[in-house]
Amino acid sequence: MDWGGSVLCSVSKAEFDDEKGNSYFSVSLLSLISIGILIAVIGFLFSNSIAEFLCIAQPGLTKDVNSYFVSLIVGMPFLCYMMSLSYFIRADGIPSLPFRAILIANIVNMCCDIIYIKFFGMGLSGAALATSTGYLIGSILISLYFFKKERTLEFIKLKVNSFFNFLKKIVTSGFSSASTQLYLTLKLLIINFLVGLIVGKSGVVAFGICYNSLFILYIFLIGTAQTMSPIVSVYFKEEDYSGVNFIVKRSLKIVLVSSLALSVLLIVYHQALLFLYSVKNPAEVPVVLNAIRIFAISYVGTAITFLYTFYAQAIQKNQLSTIISLLEGFILPISAAIILSYAIGGNGIWISFAIAELLTILFLFGYSKYLDKKTDGEYTGFFINKHNDDEKVFEHTISGDIKDAVNLSRDVQDYLKGNRSATLVSLAIEEMLVNIINNNESVDTIDVIVRNNEENVLISIKDTGVEFNPVIENERLEFDNIAVLNKIADKIDYSRVLGLNSTAITIKN
Repeated sequence: MDWGGSVLCSVSKAEFDDEKGNSYFSVSLLSLISIGILIAVIGFLFSNSIAEFLCIAQPGLTKDVNSYFVSLIVGMPFLCYMMSLSYFIRADGIPSLPFRAILIANIVNMCCDIIYIKFFGMGLSGAALATSTGYLIGSILISLYFFKKERTLEFIKLKVNSFFNFLKKIVTSGFSSASTQLYLTLKLLIINFLVGLIVGKSGVVAFGICYNSLFILYIFLIGTAQTMSPIVSVYFKEEDYSGVNFIVKRSLKIVLVSSLALSVLLIVYHQALLFLYSVKNPAEVPVVLNAIRIFAISYVGTAITFLYTFYAQAIQKNQLSTIISLLEGFILPISAAIILSYAIGGNGIWISFAIAELLTILFLFGYSKYLDKKTDGEYTGFFINKHNDDEKVFEHTISGDIKDAVNLSRDVQDYLKGNRSATLVSLAIEEMLVNIINNNESVDTIDVIVRNNEENVLISIKDTGVEFNPVIENERLEFDNIAVLNKIADKIDYSRVLGLNSTAITIKN
């Protein structure tokens, strides 16, 4: 829900509809907080029954599991709040704040693991309480967003009918990412039962440690996916497919490097987790070490499929995203775990996670080839991206230099040679770019896309400079460039998207 709402919010801003963007923000955040509180209350009231169900194979673990579950469930409202808000903050162009909040939350989690387990002797319940503590601290830190001057999202009041209409759209858009958590819960239930049945108590301890190790990986995966998703959704909406390629490739490099590094680290220095979780029982140590080494192999595959799930949603391939979540999150790992556990014992369970990731990636390769052939090359590559028509789309990026701006306007005029609006388009671009440069002490890059449609020419300009609306601030600005631009253009739309000024200028042919 949080991811679906943030994507729809980004798209609304790309369509220059700030009110709709604020509506998605308000509905998503309030709904997720309510759900988190509801889950915590229900979980607390029925914790004994849930623990008994989870420990059917090992009744002796019921008390420990109940304690672990209660300690974990109290943090659910904070988790929902922190994760939901972090998506929107990234979509609002302030990615550093949620990254720091989530990073510190995980650091607090790991530090409290040592404090609660090693010094207070709380065992697995201490690990759960440490996680909840991390969520609490992360929620406090991420709330600093509401004191940021540069934030553009605000809470607004909605009528009941409007609230549920927006909620329906959010749920539809974000179903696949939300279902990931559902599949994860079901997978944990089944795998826990299977581990207890095949390996015993030491296996349950090992699986709990392996699962908790994923929190380290998710620091990088969630941060990267949250940053990538709104940018890709906006660029794809604006048909800037080259921009989509750039963002996806960069995101893929980040998750691959981080997942590979963590995988190698835990395979080589697997005893670090034994120290962190104070595993000293001679019967448990070899089982845990073996499980960590094998489980860590799946990290790279997890990184790829996790990123792809969010990417598919960003380009409005919700059905594909749902299929990935279902395959990677439930069907394949459960099937592989059942088959391999009976074939080779406990090791089969740990191997099943890597097998599930591999099979999911192979499915994506096959699907990308199928879609490429089906659409006659409209969608290409592993990430099934479209490509711009060079005859109708002109793309260029300049630095904040007046000379570059003038040269670009001339290049656009040559590109539109024969079009009666060529001179006006060239002049509009020059006036806009000169104003951006003059209005900022420095500006890193300015992206310009020109689309030559049948009825009009659409100019899309994004810059990293200070916020300004060329229509509203027309009279206030000292420069006369914007006054000229407003006379040339048939329509000007402006929005602050992803921390960038996004301006769309329409000039009729």
